[in-house]
Amino acid sequence: MNTLKRTLALVATLAMAATAFASCGPEESTSTSDSSSSKAESSDSSSDAEVSDSSSDAEETPAAGTIDASVGQGGDTFTVAAWNTDDVPYLLAQWKGIDFEGIADKLVNGEVEGIDFKCFNCGGGEASEHYDQLFNDGGDLDVYFCEADWALKFINDDSKTLALDKLGLTDADFPNIHSYTDAIGKDGNGVRKGISWQAAAGGYGYNARLAEEYLGVKTPEEMQAKVADWDKFVATAKEVSEASNGGCAIADSLGGLWQAYACGRTTPWVVDNALQIDDFCKSYADTAKALWDCGGVTKNSQWASDGSWTAAGTTGACMGYFASTWGFGGFFLDAAGGEGGPEYGNWNLVQGPTPFYWGGTWIVVNPATDNGQEARDFIISATSDEAQMSDYAVKKPEYVNNTAVMDSLISANTVFNQKISGNFKDGQNYFAVLADNAKTIDFNGLITPYDSTIKGAFQDAIRDDYLMGGKSYEDALETFKDKVAEAITTIDVE
Repeated sequence: MNTLKRTLALVATLAMAATAFASCGPEESTSTSDSSSSKAESSDSSSDAEVSDSSSDAEETPAAGTIDASVGQGGDTFTVAAWNTDDVPYLLAQWKGIDFEGIADKLVNGEVEGIDFKCFNCGGGEASEHYDQLFNDGGDLDVYFCEADWALKFINDDSKTLALDKLGLTDADFPNIHSYTDAIGKDGNGVRKGISWQAAAGGYGYNARLAEEYLGVKTPEEMQAKVADWDKFVATAKEVSEASNGGCAIADSLGGLWQAYACGRTTPWVVDNALQIDDFCKSYADTAKALWDCGGVTKNSQWASDGSWTAAGTTGACMGYFASTWGFGGFFLDAAGGEGGPEYGNWNLVQGPTPFYWGGTWIVVNPATDNGQEARDFIISATSDEAQMSDYAVKKPEYVNNTAVMDSLISANTVFNQKISGNFKDGQNYFAVLADNAKTIDFNGLITPYDSTIKGAFQDAIRDDYLMGGKSYEDALETFKDKVAEAITTIDVE
């Protein structure tokens, strides 16, 4: 490890602490975030330390359904901010009873009366920085959206997110949400600050035609048995590689592999303010190397600009993809070549080696909102009103964050979207598989404000140093520690 770098980081931390004790003024908070590469969250570390006592003081909680008198009302414009137009315009349209057709363009162009939609047109990771700027500028903002990897940066800051009980919303308004979405929406004191309308559970989607050719597998049940844990997944990857003479990988990318594997961690990345490197880290490195060496995972990068990631599915070079609810109408469909493509209709879905989720977005409210009633009504429409959620699940389509709604739709064999459903062999009800995964994901006690940075740094070190660079696992760990120590100066990195 670069001990000089760690020493400098420690010195900087001690200097910051000394300044804080010497100062009688308010703490300054500056923050940067980029979850696409999961870079510097040094200011995000304030998320734990700066949880305000206001959520646990003597102030009375308003009665259920009653908006607290401290919440602003009567604003002229309901201002909503997000990083793209994938979801928010349709949630707003559902709430307002507006046709989905063309709604994204109408909102971006300011053509919907009473709503100002601030779309940053960027990746989710970059949105955090835009929100910081909005708060620094003091501009109008009522509701905004946060991704799982960095949501706690805002949820743990009482100056940037409103406790939803101030809007008269309680647990009784969200009785059927998935447990992992519940955990991410609460601050360090257990106060609900955010709520998600979607459950982004994932599964392993595989090309059934190739599975039968290379493995003799004819049903999803037979395939699940072949990939039921990571040891079996690796063994099956070797079978496929041998049967295809190295021409077919079982996994789409290291990025996809990591999305699933990371959800199997049972220890938080930070405990008692110290970075945790445990057997899980070595287990992932060993699994990734075994797949890398046998050709079981492609060398493609997720979201590669040359299209190689999804193109591998169309040519038979890749048998399967780790995908989430939102991905089946996007990159997973692209991997079939789209509707009518060379592999369209040849896919099935199984749980895979472990239950996992990938992504998800949480609705939060600016404490300075001047539209408390509108914020409450919008949240109810998107996350609580089961009739609205059921309608949205089919129209969008979306796997909504309500077990009762989804169980009802799934049991009725609802076709959520013909083009997406048509990609699955024999009309498989793929949402039924996702429902099983969604109900078993448990992240209680495992989420920290630093997860985005740490997970990204670990994956980068394993890929770049250990697999591609030919360095030892121990050397890769040193790189990982250096990256974390540089990015997060307020935790202990041994």
